Parts: sequence; structure tokens; C-alpha cells
Amino acid sequence: MNEVQKKDIEEFANDFTLWESLRNKTFLITGATGLIGSTLCHCLLKLNEIHNLGIKLACPVRNLTKANAILENEKNLIIKQQGLNDFLEDYNDDIDFIIHCATPTGNKYMVSNPVETYTFMVESTTQLLQYAYEHHIQGMVYVSSLEYYGQVYKEELITEDKQGYVDPTRPRSSYPLGKRAAEYACVAYAKEYNVPVTMARLTQTFGAGVAKTENRVFAQFASAAINGTNIVLKSSGKSSKPYSYTTDTASGILTMLLKGKAGEAYNVSNDETYISINDMAKLVKDNFNPYIKIIHDYDPNSGYAPDTLLKLSSAKLQALGWKPKYGLVEMYKRLIDYLKNID
Repeated sequence: MNEVQKKDIEEFANDFTLWESLRNKTFLITGATGLIGSTLCHCLLKLNEIHNLGIKLACPVRNLTKANAILENEKNLIIKQQGLNDFLEDYNDDIDFIIHCATPTGNKYMVSNPVETYTFMVESTTQLLQYAYEHHIQGMVYVSSLEYYGQVYKEELITEDKQGYVDPTRPRSSYPLGKRAAEYACVAYAKEYNVPVTMARLTQTFGAGVAKTENRVFAQFASAAINGTNIVLKSSGKSSKPYSYTTDTASGILTMLLKGKAGEAYNVSNDETYISINDMAKLVKDNFNPYIKIIHDYDPNSGYAPDTLLKLSSAKLQALGWKPKYGLVEMYKRLIDYLKNID
């Protein structure tokens, strides 16, 4: 970790008040090399260090070299290069909590591999739910997405009981439909088998810790500001949503893990950051590099999700005691500082 990310993790550990509930707990975290999974690992291990909690993390990964580079061989961390099936069969110790972060994230991958995108979400989630049921775990969070909501055409407050339109004939719909199916599996296991699982509907999350190769819109904008290159918009730029900083998201996931109601979904977002892609490009230009230009070069084959207005409400999660800390300008400041200082 560079200094920006270290500061983020330390601030999280100083702010998170539910740490005593994590004493001597073992976590199974999938997707530990991704942005959300790795941030959760760092946050939990920092809590462990500060409060001497005896937390242990078990993480199945596809690339051991990448995992060791991101997670830096920290203590109390078990990393194995195994598929989920083999990992669960071989792991003999007790697991208290499961956080299922693993998911396909590339737009082009979703379009070209709709079968793999959809089936991975449903099958891996069901497998972990069955494991949670058979081993009587204390809590599980399925990391879902705001794409669960599909397309919403009217700007209105989106609470967890709402649902928009998803075109079932588009290959790109493999992602939102996969999320909906995986969430339903969570609800079914909670209702029939009393599995203590909640669903975290994350808005787009970014901050210190993103990969150098990240190519999603927020990273493109930050790179343009750093390098003095123009922002090129391949979508219409009309889609609007809020955002969340990495450690705010980690805090939200852990809050619902410890205090959420089984079978319930919770939006994780900073509602005050709601903004369109077009306006976010302008925000980055105005605040971080006024000399760059914003160029519209719409490409209907870019693989981006359809335009939608997702004005998420995080009131349900905030009722559990969670509150986001970072606004959009501060989020970009930290992201840009981080990107300038990674090797």
C-alpha cells in the first residue's frame, strides 16, 4: 500500500465502532484481489492490529502472485490459489462470516461471455449459501450492485423495494439479471433455511487501491486529469448515479453484516454524490485540470450499461448507524493522489 491507501485504512480503523463484534472471528472473503475485497481485507487486518482482535481471513484466489502483491502476505491471512469448490472442500477450520465479493466486472467480458457472467453469479452464490447453511455461519453478505435496478427513466428516489427494466434479450443483461437471480437465492435461503445473509447493493465505488489497469469511467477521468489528456465520452453521458469511497463501502458492508436483517438488501452509496457522467466529467475538469477538454464520441458498441437514473437512497443502511464520510471531490482528490504515487 502507498501512503494514501494507508491513511484511508487507518482512518477507517479509527472510525469503525463495531470492532468488538469481530473478536476471534474468521472470514471467508471471495474476490479478495478486487477493489472491494482487498479493501475489506486491509480494513479488517488493520482493526485486528489496533485492537488485537484475533481476526483471521481465508481467501480463495485465482492468481496467487497477484494476491500476495495486493495483500502483502499480511499475518492472519490464508490465501490459496484454488477454485471455490476445492477451497471449501479442503478448508477444515470454522468460518464465522462470509463476504462474497467475486464477480465479473468488465463490460466487454459481460457482452462476449453472457453465459459465464450469469452462471458464475448464480452458482457461486448458491454454493456459498449452501455452505453457510450446513456450517451454521453467523453472517453473510452477498455483494450485489446498483445494476440490480436496471433502467429507471424518471429521476426519483430509489429505495430497496424498487425495480427498473432490464432487457432480457441483450447479452449485457447477463450482469443485472445475474445479480437479481443471486439475490433471490439469498432471499430463498434466508426464508427457508434461516441463513443470516444480507445483500449489499453497491453503487460504483472507487478510491485508493484501484488497479493501474482499471478502465472504468471514474479511472479514465482521473487519468485524464493526471496526464493532461482530453476526457473522451463513449456513452451518451446521461446516466446518473451516486458514488461511494472504498472505505465507506467497506464500512457499510461490515455494518450490514453485523446489524442487518437476514434476507434484506441495503443500498450502499453517498446519496449526496448523485451526478450524471457528463457532469462528473465537468467536475473533474473544473477541480483537477481545467486545461483538458471533454469530447463526446458516442460508441453504441462500447458495452456500457444502458442509460438510467439511479438516485439511490441509503436511508435503510444509515438507520443501522452507518454514514458515508467522503464527498465526490474528496474522493477524486484521494484517487488522483493515489494514482500519482503508485509504482
